[in-house]
Amino acid sequence: MKKSILVFVLYLVVSACSSLKKYEVGQIITPQGEILVWLHDETPNHKKSFIQLANAGYWDSLTFNRVIPNFVAQAGCPDTPEGFNDPEYLLAPEFNEKLTHTYGAFGAGRDGNPEKLSARCQFYIVQNKQGEHRLDGDYTVYGEVIKGMQVVDAMVHVQTDSLDEPLTPITMDVNILKMSAKDLKKFAIDLD
Repeated sequence: MKKSILVFVLYLVVSACSSLKKYEVGQIITPQGEILVWLHDETPNHKKSFIQLANAGYWDSLTFNRVIPNFVAQAGCPDTPEGFNDPEYLLAPEFNEKLTHTYGAFGAGRDGNPEKLSARCQFYIVQNKQGEHRLDGDYTVYGEVIKGMQVVDAMVHVQTDSLDEPLTPITMDVNILKMSAKDLKKFAIDLD
């Protein structure tokens, strides 16, 4: 009898601890609304970098600087030497055949460097409903939008100049939220 009570208590403790675990989710607040991004464990360096820059407030003074219907919404630093030449801001690619450029994929920007190094200060969201699979294996996908694709769809249809930069800046407030498994269930995230 005592052994079964102990097993039951142990089960309750383990269950309670697992339900208390929090997962880090990217939050991007724009004038058009909120976007939530699930960051993939399969790309640990890109995930860690995004969390680090978000917690430091890196993007909070920047904008979505390039928005193209049926392609992507791109944000972060513009095409600057810092973003593409400073080793502190570059990451080795983390390609994964399961993480492809589907609608809502969250990826790392880069220039044409042969090593395919990511500019950690830039990210983009695939807005093409058919995906952008020509980018697979060339750009690292390290997350996916789990809420707010209607926001991305609205952003890519604002008025832009000849360089696809919005005429009215699309500002960002980028944060990291801590969410429980219960919170994430509504977004159909597989935590197993």
